[in-house]
Amino acid sequence: MSPNPDRRGTATSPEETPKAAPRANLRVQKVRPAYRQVADELRSQIMRGSLEPGSRLPSESELTGMFGVSRSTVREALRALASQHLIETRRGVQGGSFVAAPEPTRLVDDLGGMLGVLVTTPQMGIGDLLEARLLLEPAAARLAAQRADDDTVEALRAAAEAPRDSRDPSGFVTHMDFHTMILMATGNLMLTMMGQPVSDVLRTRLDRASVAPEQWDQVDSCHIAITDHIARGEAAEAEERMRDHLLDLKNLYTETWRTRPEE
Repeated sequence: MSPNPDRRGTATSPEETPKAAPRANLRVQKVRPAYRQVADELRSQIMRGSLEPGSRLPSESELTGMFGVSRSTVREALRALASQHLIETRRGVQGGSFVAAPEPTRLVDDLGGMLGVLVTTPQMGIGDLLEARLLLEPAAARLAAQRADDDTVEALRAAAEAPRDSRDPSGFVTHMDFHTMILMATGNLMLTMMGQPVSDVLRTRLDRASVAPEQWDQVDSCHIAITDHIARGEAAEAEERMRDHLLDLKNLYTETWRTRPEE
């Protein structure tokens, strides 16, 4: 058999034929649906302030021409923005889609609901939830000790020493309120928003009646100790005590975790 010529006309033997380069095993994401691209662009304009709260968006037909997409694509994009409370639709002659001012409370409620669904999936469980909390709340306790004024400390102490409601013998609701107060005491709205959905999920996923009363008494004592550190401005001690407290709660939460939300 005669040698095979390469691209330059040089003869090479079969043994010398260059091998194909190995393919890289890359995971390439598919192009995003058109409605998402439209929604992302409008969201970006809202976040930048190019579209101010209260301003009216162009009509569906105008958006169709602007983005070069179908009317159904525009409608799907508007539905996505409405679900995020970024726009609201008004009926009537003067109706249309208007930019809405984001409300943190509504966004937190939505996030808590989505988180509640997510923890029922195989991709996320109680361990993920508690690990995130362990990273968030000790740091919040440190900031609270550095920033809390007298009024805030007084509110924290009231939450730590709050009597148990007869409708909730475990005192769990007041316990979670204390942790929310810690986040609020940082003066950082983002930290408060990050922590609230976790609290909402824990409220509905723990079998509180199965916890012995003395365990809740221990929780109360921990909260008072954390408050004392914050009141004295002892940032490192407040952080360490909160971390120890959450580690103590880990087994309690794991053992009493419900696979389905409480009705």
